[in-house]
Amino acid sequence: MGYGYFGFGVLVFVIIVVAWSLRILREYERGVVFQLGRFWRVKGPGLIVLVPAVQQMVRMDLRTVVLDVPPQDVITRDNVSVKVNAVVYFRVVDPQKAVIQVADFLNATSQLAQTTLRAVLGKHELDALLAEREKLNLDIQKTLDTQTDAWGIKVSTVEIKHVDLNDSMVRAIARQAEAERERRAKVIHAEGELQASEKLLQAAQILAQRPEAMQLRYLQTLSNIAGDKSSTIVFPVPMDLIAPLLEAMKKPVA
Repeated sequence: MGYGYFGFGVLVFVIIVVAWSLRILREYERGVVFQLGRFWRVKGPGLIVLVPAVQQMVRMDLRTVVLDVPPQDVITRDNVSVKVNAVVYFRVVDPQKAVIQVADFLNATSQLAQTTLRAVLGKHELDALLAEREKLNLDIQKTLDTQTDAWGIKVSTVEIKHVDLNDSMVRAIARQAEAERERRAKVIHAEGELQASEKLLQAAQILAQRPEAMQLRYLQTLSNIAGDKSSTIVFPVPMDLIAPLLEAMKKPVA
């Protein structure tokens, strides 16, 4: 009877040890295995067998992590204070480094993203921050990716979400935009006047070279004026139009 209890106890102990030794890792997971405290290898996915009390495993998730960077106070190069928040997409590409090289890679990446956001945006003026967002996203991503490479982390994308300005700065930008529109309108009007004057000069040169064209233009103008019956217009008659008539009157009648 005693041997029966002993055998049952051994069986239970073996089952517990086997259950303790087995690990199942999903497709997106890897296990960093340590043997007697020293790194042994990265294993997974699938069924993993560990030696109890000799090997320990740290489970790592290789899926992309979406990190929301809280609003940061940024002073741009032209001394404008703004609040900027962003979102960072990254994932673990080297589980060994992510476990050994940094204590908490998620918190470390979050803190690094905040300081990098302030440092990179502080090198640019407000106009660039508002108009060149894609370029700034790329600059922040490259800077972050370079610094997190030692942790086995790949930063794939950084997106600036919001740029908050105070009310006085919003009004100043509105006035600047209105002044810019007025400047463009004046430039377009001046260019139109310049083109019109050039065309008038060309027309005057052509009319000066061809007197008959000038006479035709004169007659066309008279025709346009004659169509308006609401007023009386007195205009001089060019001498070259009546000169043939005067010469004919001077000739003696045969």
